[in-house]
Amino acid sequence: MHQDGPAAEAFDAVDVIRAKRDGSLLDGAQIDWVVDAYTRGVVAEEQMAALAMAIYLNGMDRTETGRWTQAMIASGERLDFSGLSRPTVDKHSTGGVGDKITLPLAPLVASYGVAVPQLSGRGLGHTGGTLDKLESIPGWRAALTNTQMMDALEHVGAVICQAGSGLAPADRLLYALRDVTGTVESIPLIASSIMSKKIAEGTGALVLDVKVGSGAFMKDVDDARELARTMVDLGTDAGVRTVALLTDMSTPLGLTVGNALEVRESVEVMQGGGPQDVVELTVALAVEMLAVAGRPHDADGVRHALVGGRALDKWREMIAEQGGDPRAPLPVAREREHVVADRDGVLSHLDALAVGVASWRLGAGRARKEDTVQAGAGIELFAKPGDAVRRGQHLMTLHTDTLDRVPRAVQALEGAWSIAAPDSEVTRTGVVLERVA
Repeated sequence: MHQDGPAAEAFDAVDVIRAKRDGSLLDGAQIDWVVDAYTRGVVAEEQMAALAMAIYLNGMDRTETGRWTQAMIASGERLDFSGLSRPTVDKHSTGGVGDKITLPLAPLVASYGVAVPQLSGRGLGHTGGTLDKLESIPGWRAALTNTQMMDALEHVGAVICQAGSGLAPADRLLYALRDVTGTVESIPLIASSIMSKKIAEGTGALVLDVKVGSGAFMKDVDDARELARTMVDLGTDAGVRTVALLTDMSTPLGLTVGNALEVRESVEVMQGGGPQDVVELTVALAVEMLAVAGRPHDADGVRHALVGGRALDKWREMIAEQGGDPRAPLPVAREREHVVADRDGVLSHLDALAVGVASWRLGAGRARKEDTVQAGAGIELFAKPGDAVRRGQHLMTLHTDTLDRVPRAVQALEGAWSIAAPDSEVTRTGVVLERVA
């Protein structure tokens, strides 16, 4: 009796690899098949690695990148926020050092009657994760069901939680593969990775914070602009109102890097204090988010809502909704080590990457996804470029629960900062560099 074997596949993986290797454009059917077949395990890891390298070397045009993004969305579920009584808008940052902006931003925007479904991640390497920061708050939980998330968005207006495993599973597989095959830096693959999850999330509008500088993924402003342009186009083509800001990440954002440290600083901002660069970027992103959500407001009014207590009230509501105690004391590291200025002068340079690596080595970050983080670990800064400093003054304090982590953290900071003569003029750049829409 004849028995049918497995159904024939529409394409052969080697043909798709050869086409992109030789510089051809992949058509929609090829892209749909290869992403689906990789998710199903039909396309082997080494074959997708070869295709990722071919894409890294030869790129993809707007049509290819858009189809690739849609194929990754189609690999999983899509959320639907159309039943909410509020418009939705999300923000995505490409990651940096001291980037705690989501914490004051989500409640600020929600205080205007806009729903903010902020699906966030954990940190890896020198960049911190929003969920790691929030998990330093006693009782707060990152995992919500879709029903819990919808209820919170309707009644509170802001949710910061982990993305479910059902969103763009093809991206999760490909992301891990790119990490070990030297293909992370491909702009079409970065853009489709970010946007597949954001579009699948179902938000009506999106603001992108594309970091530029030593502590960012994109070191060069031209590359950052190309990434921003690609992502804005992907969002627009998918019917999501999308805008991007290029923002500076050559120096850490704010005066803290770490988990509980950054939560504490975010609350200070919402209480009317905190560093000016954190306030400036939070307001700039909120203005953009409110505009694309159809609720435009001017920067002065938004700033007053941020520092005048309105965002703080919404923050407390948002944290409590996810089981956290917004008034509970935050964890504090057991050990502290100070780094001091060796001369009088003006701090002329403070490298974001080095500070991020040092914070990671102190226990605030992880080298592998399964590593745990220390809630109280990190770095507190006491000067930023352009500030006058005196010999013996604390430039930063290192926080950790594990004293033997300190030497390697100090090693990471060698050459990370410099002090110019007292009469030197150091240019202070604004945090927002340009807008891409």
